[in-house]
Amino acid sequence: MKVDVTTLDAGSAGSVELADHVFGLEPRKDLIHRMVRYQTLKRMAGTHHSQDRSEVTVTGKKVYKQKGTGGARHGDKSVPQWRGGGKALGPKPRSHAIGMPKKVRALALRHALSAKAKAGEIVVIEKAGSGDGKTAALRERFSKLSLENALIVDGALLDAAFVRAARNIPNVDVLPVQGINVYDILRRKKLVLTKAALEALDQRFAAAEKTGERG
Repeated sequence: MKVDVTTLDAGSAGSVELADHVFGLEPRKDLIHRMVRYQTLKRMAGTHHSQDRSEVTVTGKKVYKQKGTGGARHGDKSVPQWRGGGKALGPKPRSHAIGMPKKVRALALRHALSAKAKAGEIVVIEKAGSGDGKTAALRERFSKLSLENALIVDGALLDAAFVRAARNIPNVDVLPVQGINVYDILRRKKLVLTKAALEALDQRFAAAEKTGERG
């Protein structure tokens, strides 16, 4: 698939061929959904906690005598039946993460990239840089490319001035190519890739192409 390469000032910078083994797959919604679920569960803090009967601070004295009251028999007030008692089977700190094979995660990323390519929501720019690091100037350049909601992926090293200028623009994220992921790709309307990011992605998935993991 051939796409035009543009500059941040909406100028033409030639064209580039998108690798079929990265951007030419038939997107599988089930695989993409599995990956999004994997990511969202992994990022959950899992710090929820409620006190059980061994943790509440109450008196340990027996409420009343065992027999002869006409009521149910009780010990101390730490049990769940009493106000201020511990919670029965309450939440405890734990990890919500689920397992997912590395090859499946890599395949899901390729399907997410292919979904963006199929929808025509990929923009390729020559490079992501900002001379002065000013947000207003970068916002004006983005408006020329109609980038109001976008994920921008550059090479392994990001331009510090560009990151500084872009971080104050709503609905715009900037990531190095090693941080690209399915969740961030889907949460933004446009996926903006630099030529350096394209080369890195092609090299990253070249091994999968050789072994025939086309999805």
